[in-house]
Amino acid sequence: MITIGFYDAKPYDIEYFNLINEQYGFKIKYIEARLNENTAMLSCDCDAVCAFVSDDVSAVVIDRLCSVGVKLIAMRCAGYNNVDVKYAENKIPVVRVPAYSPYAVAEHAMAMLLTLNRRTHKAFLRTRDFNFSLNGLTGFDLHSKTVGIIGTGNIGSVFVDICKGFGMKVIAYDVNRTMDEVEYVGLDTLFRNSDIISLHCPLNPGTYHMIDENSISKMKKNVFIVNTSRGALINSEDLLEALLDERVGGACLDVYEEEVNLFYEDNSETIIKDEILSRLIGLPNVIVTSHQGFLTREALTNIASTTLENISEFFMEGSLPNKIQYKSLKS
Repeated sequence: MITIGFYDAKPYDIEYFNLINEQYGFKIKYIEARLNENTAMLSCDCDAVCAFVSDDVSAVVIDRLCSVGVKLIAMRCAGYNNVDVKYAENKIPVVRVPAYSPYAVAEHAMAMLLTLNRRTHKAFLRTRDFNFSLNGLTGFDLHSKTVGIIGTGNIGSVFVDICKGFGMKVIAYDVNRTMDEVEYVGLDTLFRNSDIISLHCPLNPGTYHMIDENSISKMKKNVFIVNTSRGALINSEDLLEALLDERVGGACLDVYEEEVNLFYEDNSETIIKDEILSRLIGLPNVIVTSHQGFLTREALTNIASTTLENISEFFMEGSLPNKIQYKSLKS
């Protein structure tokens, strides 16, 4: 029987993976700890490991997994910036879930934008106390506003459609211009003309801190910035300063560049030592959610199905349809 070491297991993971695993019959060893150099040895009796965006899949971890006989790393996510793909290339295959539900993340991006703009989170708290005042709840029409979408892949293209449904003018930037119905522009043009900027691109050396002091200086005053992709697309310190200086009107963040030791956990009784995150959360024009854009029933079902199918195809057929190829990343 194939045994899977499943790291950073949460109740919702266990529910959906157990359900889908009824078709496969794998033995899944759920491990609460995240994968790192100290926990890699917990998979010493496993044929494969299942990891997530918050796990460490660096060279030293890869070596330790290989040393205990692990033959496959299955990422249960689309992103893999936490994986040393180059090092893994000739050591151990790494597979992923290239698409699970673009609607889940795109809809969450719009939900955050609507919430922050129309202050529905504040209205909810007020009316719970029978406070029906409208003071301070004024937003703006999304209709006719210009939204700049960076990245028009699976998620970004869905967000394009959502924004068009609101009657917004859409401009976009992507190195691969795949949508005929979208006006593609350069980054500087997008920064200058957008009322709202939403990030839907992968994290790589070319996109790291693409939102920083320099790019913010080119943006409209009171621009809204939405990030449901990867935290390090934004220089958090520069964003904080721009919010404090009232150059940026609002920020919707489902991701944060230093989220690894914070997100997915209950830290309500912990003193948070990350001053930038603490200050961001304390601002009235910022919404932070804990990387939950993927969290729908449909997405969880697809993640579990694709991950277990990836494992099955490798061990039963020797195929790797969703392998992360280092050579293709370089081209």
